Amino acid sequence: MTTIKASCPTCGEVELTNADVRLRVCSHASLSYYAFDCPGCHDEVRKPADDHVISLLMSGGVKAEVWDVPAEALEQKTGALLSYDDLLDFALQLQGDDFLAAVAGSPASR
Repeated sequence: MTTIKASCPTCGEVELTNADVRLRVCSHASLSYYAFDCPGCHDEVRKPADDHVISLLMSGGVKAEVWDVPAEALEQKTGALLSYDDLLDFALQLQGDDFLAAVAGSPASR
């Protein structure tokens, strides 16, 4: 079985098996990463994985899981940021039955 050496920010260098490493390859390359639970401190360690790291891990027997970033996550955001007060106002509006009834009964919701 292949031994994979990785580093934990707390424990330093650790030795892992291919079953200990989770490789997530993203359609947006800069979001690919590998992760493992440190055998020393038991913290999850997550590190970026470029093409070279991906090929090394896969050659060591680590299975890759491919995932896609939702398009909404990559959209450029414009406008004012949501403030704490905005969020609180929204939550308070949701608590009122009148607000929900008005939205549910509006012609736009049909």
